[in-house]
Amino acid sequence: MKKLKERWGITSNWQLAVIFVVFAINGSLSAKISSFLMDLIGLNKQNLHWTLYWIILLVLVLPLYPFMLIAIGYLFGQFEFFFKFGKKMLKSMGLGFVFKS
Repeated sequence: MKKLKERWGITSNWQLAVIFVVFAINGSLSAKISSFLMDLIGLNKQNLHWTLYWIILLVLVLPLYPFMLIAIGYLFGQFEFFFKFGKKMLKSMGLGFVFKS
């Protein structure tokens, strides 16, 4: 845990625990929201081949995840950490233009 705290630039175990909780909540919530959006537009496991369903779900989850990570991190008082993390993630996905100054 010490190496992880050094890498992320955090000092307390409490902050590390909060960051883990935010990652857990965000992962579950972004998958649920993406699944809900697919149902809303009429795409589900019954009317799509399973591979196409999961590909579309991933395409929805991937851009949604970093934005939700920043928002949920803000709610838990960790905006600075998750803003940097989300920005880095979006840049690696080719969506870095969102945060250009």
